[in-house]
Amino acid sequence: MATIHLTKGGFERRVADIASISGEWKFLGNRPAVIDFYATWCGPCKALLPVVEQLSEEYDGKIDIYKVNVDEEQELARLFEIRSIPTLIFIPMEGKPQRTMGAMPKEQLKSLLDQLIKK
Repeated sequence: MATIHLTKGGFERRVADIASISGEWKFLGNRPAVIDFYATWCGPCKALLPVVEQLSEEYDGKIDIYKVNVDEEQELARLFEIRSIPTLIFIPMEGKPQRTMGAMPKEQLKSLLDQLIKK
């Protein structure tokens, strides 16, 4: 499965009610998820893109991987307080989302995804 590009509406259907982000977080997904906040002009985002796409295939059925273009979905970027890109938000089935900033090697991302599955 390829990564899924999220709009505000898709986010509210697949991830969480926007109103719950600042209050009590309630994840709506059926499996853990990762959201890649990126921009098309961002060099590190471009470098991370093939890695994210490969991991989306490798973890198909285990983790949902979403992408949010910060230029097109500024409200989502504001809600998650995205200050630099790429930023990855890791969403476990239970508990609050965690974030990492900047591009990272595939093996490091795989390790984080494996931890996410175990939670």
